Amino acid sequence: MNKKIKAHNNLISCKGRNLKGVIVAPPDKSISHRSLLFASLSIGTSSINNLLNSDDVFRMVKVLKNLGVKIKENKEGVWFVSGVGLNGYDDPKSDLDCGNSGTLARILLGALSGSNISVAIKGDKSLNKRPMDRVIIPLKNMGINFSNSTNLPLTINGQNEITPIKYEIPVSSAQVKTAVLLAGLNARGTTQIIEPQTSRNHTENLLKFFGADISYKDSPIGKNKVSIKGGKILRAQEVDIPGDISSAAFAIVAASIIPNSNIKIKNVGVNYYRIGILTALKKMGVNLKLINKRINEYDEPVSDIEVNYSKLKPINLKASYSAIMIDEYPILAVAAAATNGRSRFCGLSELRYKESNRFNAIIDGLNLCGISVKNEGDDILIEGNRNNIEGGIKIDCDYDHRVAMSFLVLGAISKKPIEVVGCDSIITSYPNFCDHMNSLGLKIKSKFSK
Repeated sequence: MNKKIKAHNNLISCKGRNLKGVIVAPPDKSISHRSLLFASLSIGTSSINNLLNSDDVFRMVKVLKNLGVKIKENKEGVWFVSGVGLNGYDDPKSDLDCGNSGTLARILLGALSGSNISVAIKGDKSLNKRPMDRVIIPLKNMGINFSNSTNLPLTINGQNEITPIKYEIPVSSAQVKTAVLLAGLNARGTTQIIEPQTSRNHTENLLKFFGADISYKDSPIGKNKVSIKGGKILRAQEVDIPGDISSAAFAIVAASIIPNSNIKIKNVGVNYYRIGILTALKKMGVNLKLINKRINEYDEPVSDIEVNYSKLKPINLKASYSAIMIDEYPILAVAAAATNGRSRFCGLSELRYKESNRFNAIIDGLNLCGISVKNEGDDILIEGNRNNIEGGIKIDCDYDHRVAMSFLVLGAISKKPIEVVGCDSIITSYPNFCDHMNSLGLKIKSKFSK
């Protein structure tokens, strides 16, 4: 799988021409992770079509194989996962290496909770800095023991006797929600999660599809409550994965800010709790249309998206948006830079705890490019100046794929090229990023590749 991935160290983006053409969105990373993990906890052999071929997902495959799960890919690119049941993982032969994937590390802790084994988990330098306590705290309340309460590396001691809990998450998080729900599969009773606002609900949709006794009624306003009853056996399924809106967002913004652009992105997952980026861009005046809408077998809406160049307006986004588009703020900041006027993004404390400190990365990177940006508490204020984006700088993305791709898009409208250091991280989520963008008309080239 990973043999097909080409990594780039430094990439340079130059002023681009009008974007034209059609691309197919890369498979959704969140659903790829969950499909593999839930299939491993099921009885029978699941088939997964259109799995994302990225380093983060390959890490999931390797981790599950290390836990005794049989996984293989056929010539047509369909993956088959022979599940081991809710508490059937084997003692691994080595530490479970999650690489750069926070999603893998956090949701894996929930899945391991029900297996009566002791497992050591580690990550790369970036992941080891990211907090794990938000997952560990509720799992400890369910009776799970850990060697470390804050960061990787750590050891989790799973068990078959798990206590159901009612847990109110301080900050909406699909990863925390998923971890607790997976642990709840083995609890004797009902586990309930309460979020301040609904985070992405792929876990709820997929667990229901695999046969979990789960109840949820998503609401775009107010608290979200999800309950799961333990003891229900999961059954193997056939899963077809839609395209990733978070990855599609880079082409969408690029076409929005480069004059005379017109593109189509096919097969994009447009789950309501993932399309905050589309809502925000429409508020900014972007001309985009969702066409060929349909609903897949596990209640995920899918659509093709047409985008045309638009003269964007500044925007003020409330903190409530962060629950449904936290990953898209770096590329939305690029869109804000391409306006004339002040945009304000509110309540972005969570950005400080992503693959890098994205909060500071947005501010520092845009300031280097000649865009005036500052923060007021957890808010970011961007003074857009579409005709005076200087560029001509080198940015270290600190191994953050979304920061890297965002500033490569900005290079397409800056006066001078932008060089981004450390672009190897792009393979974690969007290995075909350069090929896709260049096929549409961007000018991204590798300074050094391996």
